[in-house]
Amino acid sequence: MRFEVLHRTVYRYSGPVRLGPHLLRLTPRPGRVAELSHALTVTPQPVARRDETDAHGNRVTRLEFAGETRALILESRFTLRTWAGREAPEGGPVPPLCAVAPEVAAFAAALGPPGGEPDRFLTALTEALHARIARQVRPTGAAWPAEVTLARGQGACRDLAVLFIAAAASRGIAARFVSGYQAESERPGGPRHMHAWPEALVPGLGWCGYDPTHGCAVGAGHVALAVAPDQAGTMPVEGGFIAGPVTAAMEVDLRVATAPDGAAPD
Repeated sequence: MRFEVLHRTVYRYSGPVRLGPHLLRLTPRPGRVAELSHALTVTPQPVARRDETDAHGNRVTRLEFAGETRALILESRFTLRTWAGREAPEGGPVPPLCAVAPEVAAFAAALGPPGGEPDRFLTALTEALHARIARQVRPTGAAWPAEVTLARGQGACRDLAVLFIAAAASRGIAARFVSGYQAESERPGGPRHMHAWPEALVPGLGWCGYDPTHGCAVGAGHVALAVAPDQAGTMPVEGGFIAGPVTAAMEVDLRVATAPDGAAPD
């Protein structure tokens, strides 16, 4: 599949501010992709920029600024090809198993007895979450705790990812949080949002992606930006500013066009 993505984030400030160091996770991760082009532009121009790979195998950009500004504009554009296959690159340490609430452990236990094939359990978990949790779009805010999403019976993609990670941990399976993009929008013709899903470490297969939001395995319709033990380690932009009593507002414009490989994107 061919992806063309424009991800533009604008921070506007009510008065002049001095920007602190920023960390960007806006470059696609390697693995199951062939990058055709990528441009990351920043306004105002940073005085220092370093492109690195972090401990989790994510491609990150570190920025430093000087002077004052009333806006920060970050624009990432890329074109790439993806291919099917849920196995992800090995990069990064295996996260420790998270604490699991009793109700989440009971939910996971009902999906089958322990000691079975991990992949079969994880597939059943993906399908169960898709059937049980009503999907909603919540553009901002941290993911809910796993037991909250389970009790409410609804949640955004990041909430389902956290619930999946906790349920997997209850069976002794390490899993991690992934942020990125998906080929299809949540609502046809609606605004685009970033997507989140989990990857689990399956013996004999390595890291495998599952998408409980859509009830399927991760494939060519997913592009990963960052992985980490939790959502906080995958945020696309980290940074702050120094100023007096000013207010800040954020605008995000995300456009995703896809097409079968060899065809023109929609």
